[in-house]
Amino acid sequence: MDKKRIIVTGGAGYIGSHTCVELINAGYTPIIIDNFFNSERFIVDRIEQITGLRPDLIEVDCTDYSGLMTLLKGYKGIEGIIHFAAYKAVGESTQKPVDYYYNNIASTTALLKLMNILGFNNFVFSSSCTVYGQPDELPVTENSPIKTAESPYGRTKQMCEDVMKDYQKANQDQKVVSLRYFNPIGAHSSSLIGELPRGVPNNLVPYITQTAAGLRDHLTVFGDDYDTPDGTCIRDYIHVVDLAKAHVAAIEYLIRQKNGIYNVFNLGTGRGNSVLEVIRTFEEVAGLKLNYKIGPRRSGDIVKVYADVAKANKDLEWETELDLKDALRDAWSWERSLKEN
Repeated sequence: MDKKRIIVTGGAGYIGSHTCVELINAGYTPIIIDNFFNSERFIVDRIEQITGLRPDLIEVDCTDYSGLMTLLKGYKGIEGIIHFAAYKAVGESTQKPVDYYYNNIASTTALLKLMNILGFNNFVFSSSCTVYGQPDELPVTENSPIKTAESPYGRTKQMCEDVMKDYQKANQDQKVVSLRYFNPIGAHSSSLIGELPRGVPNNLVPYITQTAAGLRDHLTVFGDDYDTPDGTCIRDYIHVVDLAKAHVAAIEYLIRQKNGIYNVFNLGTGRGNSVLEVIRTFEEVAGLKLNYKIGPRRSGDIVKVYADVAKANKDLEWETELDLKDALRDAWSWERSLKEN
């Protein structure tokens, strides 16, 4: 292939696998780095089934600097890194804060050290809207204040962004982008890859689809007394395929830059939907009634957040193409494919 290799850490995971598909569609060759802590090996087969190209696979933990060095130093023609590998559950992070701080920060610093030693640049970081905390104004822009995060997970993303800013300042030829994305949902339209939570899902949509499929007795909505139109939390839900395409756009944005840079971009739809709106839209798309009940608020949740995506639209030359109905339809198709298999 004419275009070069891209390292994708966590490339067998949810967003990583979809990004590998879109990288291949754009002419790149992904090198997946994954320890399969929160992903499955068969996903690499599915990426090949969708695209006709099998990514290289390196099985190593991204906190293992020596292991990464040993396994990567023989590779040539690496264009850059897209770094997904991280622990990612807001609720779980409040119960296991030290695990989150160690894993998420150590993996990022290890990769940045490798960038210089192995002689390549272009680093795309998987950040989160949680860095904003509870925003004072909506929609959130990239210039919105970085307030105290509501969870250890969010604080790890804030800390990693600080590390990357300091790294780029000290290494001014390096090109780094932090993508602050909102709530990824959905699955590939082939139903071959999608979200695969281990155990009880921490995110809303897989819990919805598992409840609809009979794997869960009911769905609990965490609180209906928030300051929102229907009392439930509001989020910006973005289709994972749109999100994956944004990562390809971010790599190509960095490649276009003649000088070193650090930049941040919001990735979302620019629209907010409440938990109850998502449930009702799913019921419409799936043609069934969902068994749900209202429970107490969950620690770490913010009330409402959605993105201003004008900067990403302009600079990354990217915009979303799929909506909430598309995402819920694809998530439900993926869930049913799992049940059939």
